[in-house]
Amino acid sequence: MQPKMQPSSKPGYLLLVCLVIQCYAWLPRQRFNIRTRTLSLSDAVAGHAVVKDESSSLTLQQKEFICGYLNQNHPDLVKQFAQAFSDLGQEISKANAWSGGSMELESAQLIDVTATELTLQTQCRVRHNATLRSNTINFSLDSTPLRSRLYQDFPTVPTNYFDVATYPLIDRVVRKLCRLCWIVQMPQVTGKLIQMAFQLEGAGIGKLPENLYLNQVPHNRYVRQYFYDEAAAAVQEAVLLCSQGKLSNRMQLISMFPETNPSMDSYRIGTILEMVRAVAIRLAEENLRVKVCVQESMGVGIFTGVPKQLSGVAKLLQMMDWQSKEGEQNEGMVGDYVRFGGVGAQHVTNTIQMENGTIVQHQDDVFLVIAPQSMVGTETSIHPLLQAMVQAVGDRPIVLINPDLTDKPSAAGQQSVRGRQERIDFANSFETIFQFQNIYVSGTSYFPILGAITKLRPSHPYIVLQRRDYADGEGEIYVPVLASETRPDGQDIMATFEK
Repeated sequence: MQPKMQPSSKPGYLLLVCLVIQCYAWLPRQRFNIRTRTLSLSDAVAGHAVVKDESSSLTLQQKEFICGYLNQNHPDLVKQFAQAFSDLGQEISKANAWSGGSMELESAQLIDVTATELTLQTQCRVRHNATLRSNTINFSLDSTPLRSRLYQDFPTVPTNYFDVATYPLIDRVVRKLCRLCWIVQMPQVTGKLIQMAFQLEGAGIGKLPENLYLNQVPHNRYVRQYFYDEAAAAVQEAVLLCSQGKLSNRMQLISMFPETNPSMDSYRIGTILEMVRAVAIRLAEENLRVKVCVQESMGVGIFTGVPKQLSGVAKLLQMMDWQSKEGEQNEGMVGDYVRFGGVGAQHVTNTIQMENGTIVQHQDDVFLVIAPQSMVGTETSIHPLLQAMVQAVGDRPIVLINPDLTDKPSAAGQQSVRGRQERIDFANSFETIFQFQNIYVSGTSYFPILGAITKLRPSHPYIVLQRRDYADGEGEIYVPVLASETRPDGQDIMATFEK
């Protein structure tokens, strides 16, 4: 006697799953204002793995490593700290004012480091005293130099970013140590401190992948994708900071690796557009409406045109594959969450609402402006159009991608002397949220690449890296050599490069 076969439940189960999926596809997306929407970004603000800091103090291993490294490799730096940030430095200065050599700092040892201060053990030699005088001194990591005539003060490290970027404590301490290095005029140590943070379970701030091979053009796909992801993550974090009132809504993104540098023969407009697409899609996935803007023809009468760098870009943007057609991954995104326009107040879309509360037209939440620039020889500057657009945008984020807001020679002299300072101030009002710019040998050639200036997040400092080849010639690596809260100049950069 054969057992009865039980009817299978799989067909009914599959039918139920299909019905759920179809119903979910028809559900409308949530629509909130930008400040409400950006709250969801805090969980995914970083484009790479970020180490979260759960403690308020450094580990014993981190303390011992920092103290041992600075005492052994940079004893002069520790002595400079004692001279600049403690009362002992003032005492030594006063003692030697009338007679040089009356009091000398023989040695200084770093014996403790916390999240807020350093502790040094010093030994001084006083004239006519056979024994060395020992002192224990403490000073804050945010200290200002007591001897202002000898040491230049620098702004303290901004801390309002740390809770958003989930900085590990070791990275906060290292960043403040870098500021102290600039004050005592030893910036060459800052790169070593950034490397030290890599070894002490930091988040890898300023670290670039090995074997980028930016000297090889066209670039590999994974190289392009790396920059797309980094730029998108930087804009995503910047929008979150802006919504919290911690960052200005005027931002700029500077990407100048060989394929995105318009002054090089390797320039590829497709790389710029693919980066813009990655940024726009990242924001649209967070329910933010994005307006991608390209300036239109400029000039008067028959003397009109667009900059060579932007020729045909507006058309190419709409011809790109956004995966937005029916059945594709981003179905319906273009036209609803991603729209296109020009530069000017008339291209800013605001919310239109009926009396019964029905929204007829949703506002644009974020504006991406591709390479805004003036033209040589025309009587029109990009500044009036861009200024009007910024005013119309209000407090919504506006991101300039590779802008060139410098004055250009014009026939009527409209971009020469009159109003120049006002235009400079307007250009400087945009805060850099992402920067990658290669460093080359001075001259007419852009190769070989010496290194790069980076700022991969709005909450990161500027970090200069030197490109070095492996001894066996089987690869390359970018090594941090300088870190600063502001963009360092060429003299400081070249002084830190190993010849």
